Amino acid sequence: MLEVKDVNNYYADLHVLRDVSLEINKGEIVALFGPNGHGKSTLLKTICGLHPAAKGSIVFEQEEITRTPAHKIVEKGIAYIPEERHLFGDMSVYENLILGAYNTRAHKDNQENLAFIYEIFPRLAERKTQRCYTLSGGESRMVAVARGLMSEPSLLLVDEPSIGLSPSMRSVVFKSLEKINREKGITILIVEQEIGDALKLSSRIYMIKKGQIIFERSAAEVNVREIEKAYF
Repeated sequence: MLEVKDVNNYYADLHVLRDVSLEINKGEIVALFGPNGHGKSTLLKTICGLHPAAKGSIVFEQEEITRTPAHKIVEKGIAYIPEERHLFGDMSVYENLILGAYNTRAHKDNQENLAFIYEIFPRLAERKTQRCYTLSGGESRMVAVARGLMSEPSLLLVDEPSIGLSPSMRSVVFKSLEKINREKGITILIVEQEIGDALKLSSRIYMIKKGQIIFERSAAEVNVREIEKAYF
């Protein structure tokens, strides 16, 4: 489904991604682990076109998208859920969700997608008229994920879904991601620094350090301590 090959990227003179290659198969949940500041979020932004690659190739569904504008990549079926959430605080939950369906292919299925979102995130159904600035951190994360789903993606890029959440709310978010994958068949790439929940959820993992992929393995072949050792 997705092939990233020998991708390099920079911020000014800072070489952030160095010959990064990875593959994601249709229907998988894959986790990308690594320390803060080592290129995880940059890789997601590179894939979705927000920070286009300086060198290398990105192929999605057998189509080269390396130089494709970000809004066109959304239309092709890739949704990016940023760590920062970027919700419109003065707008309601419902209004934020509808904004996620701005592309033509998603707009026709608004009601069906909303029904699925309210099923997996019942709290959002309860708060659909509530302004987003009044939500808790966990609820805001739900809105961010749900808004991405409204674009009808086939690939979901999720950046640090656990950050700032309580253990109980973290569990809710990860269970929801599992259900999205199982019931909708949406492929998911999760970027995380915290290991436990994402490792349990994933079929494969990649480890990035200093902008380079240092290993790729089946999740069943590794444990938390081995990954933590690679961090340091």
